[in-house]
Amino acid sequence: MLRQARAAAPESAYAAAFHTAPLPMAVIDHEGRVLTANRALGSFLGTPPATLVGAPVAELGGLGLDGRTTAAYREVLHGRTDRMRCTRRLKHADGHALHAEIAVTSTAPGHQALLSVTDVSEQHELRERLRHLRMHDPVTKLPNRSLFFERLSSALEDSATGRTGICYLDLDGFKAVNDTLGHRVGDALLDAVAQRLTHCAEGAAARERTDAGGALAEGGGHLVARLGGDEFALLVEGSTGTQQLTALAQALLSALQQPFDLCGHRLTVSASVGVVERETAGTTPTELMQAADTTLYWAKADGKARWTLFDPERSAHLMTRQALSSTLRRAVDRGEFVVEYQPIVDFDDDVLRGVEALVRWQHPQFGRLGPDRFIGLAEENGAIVPLGRWVLAESCRRAKEWLGRRPEGGVYVSVNVAVRQVWDSDIVTDVAEVLEETGLPSGLLQLELTESAVMGSAGRPLQALHALSEMGVRIAIDDFGTGYSNLAYLSRLPVRTLKLDGSFVQGFRTARHSNPADETIVTALVQLAHKLGLSVTAECVEGPAQAERLRRIGCDAGQGWHYAKPMAAERISRLLA
Repeated sequence: MLRQARAAAPESAYAAAFHTAPLPMAVIDHEGRVLTANRALGSFLGTPPATLVGAPVAELGGLGLDGRTTAAYREVLHGRTDRMRCTRRLKHADGHALHAEIAVTSTAPGHQALLSVTDVSEQHELRERLRHLRMHDPVTKLPNRSLFFERLSSALEDSATGRTGICYLDLDGFKAVNDTLGHRVGDALLDAVAQRLTHCAEGAAARERTDAGGALAEGGGHLVARLGGDEFALLVEGSTGTQQLTALAQALLSALQQPFDLCGHRLTVSASVGVVERETAGTTPTELMQAADTTLYWAKADGKARWTLFDPERSAHLMTRQALSSTLRRAVDRGEFVVEYQPIVDFDDDVLRGVEALVRWQHPQFGRLGPDRFIGLAEENGAIVPLGRWVLAESCRRAKEWLGRRPEGGVYVSVNVAVRQVWDSDIVTDVAEVLEETGLPSGLLQLELTESAVMGSAGRPLQALHALSEMGVRIAIDDFGTGYSNLAYLSRLPVRTLKLDGSFVQGFRTARHSNPADETIVTALVQLAHKLGLSVTAECVEGPAQAERLRRIGCDAGQGWHYAKPMAAERISRLLA
């Protein structure tokens, strides 16, 4: 009897501790029914503990054990796992809300388990505060880049309209504020801009709900975020079309037009806005932000203080441009370029006197590209230097072959030279080496430079032109008449030929539609050029009427489709045979 009393004492102590514990608890069987519940659980659920006995825990709505946790809960009851935990926002019987961790722990596999409810509201609030600090900008208190991308991802997955839009905004000239007035004023300006953008976005969202008769969901608002520096973004999670976004962009620009009175300074700022609006299906956050960033760049390039809407065709052109630019140098090494030659014919006897070398790019993806598609890119990234050197060598090699077919006079080859070739390479040395390697007489090489590049030349470019001329190389000005047109300056340059721009020749197509002013200008240019000892070649000669009038005016040579289109070197060889 004594031993039985001693054994019963711990059990009664455990029972007393269980029933008086402040932590809500219950012992449940393998079917999930309550065997016993303590007073704390009864108080939590607002019912006497005895009434809970026999009730299925899963049906106690106050515990929030719904379908999302049922599977894990049953794994514990059947002894396949030892414990399950979940966090729920619950409501205490006294009315206050809390965040609670509900745990079910197996005490005897296949027989009993212990359910407990722990108030974790303080920990939850601390995590939320830390998350808020991590996800918000300390200067403007706006959502930062991380939270913006989180919301953007959610919007793309679940948009009420199946569409999403972004206004990507950058302040124009903000750096000058920081540099001249300091970062304190700069931060104050950023905070003031954030407030205006937020006010504008809230007003726009309210008007849209009103216009829609309340049909728009309250949750589908407009999120304003600071992405870094002076860049802000406004996300429309359920957009209704481009008109909504462009109207919003205009409202943002208007809101920023009013001066800011900050720290004793009156500041006026403007902004550039890139606008993107599209269907969410098939769109990723990265793609959408890349489009927004590209469009913001367009807005700045178009003059700033404006919004620009994303244009797929413009974007495709830009991507093509970037693809071409990135492969230009390797394309030279891979031999993807070819040179065609357009005849230059003497007006006096219609005899072929020269050819202009015109480079083409046989691109493996985009096909045959004319110089207008890549020469500008080559000048920008420096690829024009190796490309120009290759064109020079190839053209001189061909001209040497043609000299063998017409040894009495030969045919000169005219090669275009970019300004960057003069500055970034030793053009004089390059020409000398190519002439020596190919054996071409220097008098059969003509180098063409644009008028705007030659006029006003000084220092190294002018020295190079004189050195090339002293070697016997012809120097020609291309597209003459479209730039400075400073004929007096020509007397100081070693130029032998002017190539008259085709825009002057267009009015010569027919006698019926001729413009007397065109003929007067061309006549004056030719006469002045001849007095300076220069020859004149007319470009873009497309018909016999033009050729005849240019011959009558006194032009020395013509080039254009009237004589021949640009052709392969082999066809030039046949013309000379």
